[in-house]
Amino acid sequence: MTNETMNNETSNSSNEETVSEEKWTELIQAVHHNGLVALERYYNDVQGQVLNHEVYGPIFIYQVKDDSDSGYVCGFFLRELIEKFQSANKPEEWMASFFVELMKNKGGKLLPKSPENEEEAKALIDQVLIPQCIATVQEEFPEQVHAGLDWNEEHGPVFEAGFPVISEGNNTCAFPVHFLLMQLLLNRDPADLILQGLYKIQEEHGLT
Repeated sequence: MTNETMNNETSNSSNEETVSEEKWTELIQAVHHNGLVALERYYNDVQGQVLNHEVYGPIFIYQVKDDSDSGYVCGFFLRELIEKFQSANKPEEWMASFFVELMKNKGGKLLPKSPENEEEAKALIDQVLIPQCIATVQEEFPEQVHAGLDWNEEHGPVFEAGFPVISEGNNTCAFPVHFLLMQLLLNRDPADLILQGLYKIQEEHGLT
């Protein structure tokens, strides 16, 4: 994945301009329903709601409960759910996998509190997001890998990771920090996207 992929995520809200309000509502309801049905294949107690984000458009929030009645919550973007539901890659397994990870920590896990101001957002980024991403990348790729903050003229601050040993062609992937932060706030592991990007680079260069 690259910044281009991230651009697609932020264009969700513009979809409303290209379809009628009725069709848009039907789409949201259908995706929401499909998400419930997918998770109900694995969990008995599933609840869901749709929130509209000013940047990312509709965000689908689902909660499942384990046998001890503890709730676990995870959020998904419209575009990724549509792509998964239209593919043949078992979207129900993909959605359930996030809750499997969350349930490894017993007692439930609701969505973290969103930062109320820029100062809180910066603290969350500096103290949690960036260290978590760097640690995960270094653990997954113990060989020499560059990972850290950078600046992109179009997206602003980005988290960049890559292989300095690759001297020809694309050797780096980068993701807007605000998008990685959104992943964190939806109980998703932002480092997963970075690892996918790095594995794709290795594949492109025949290193896997």
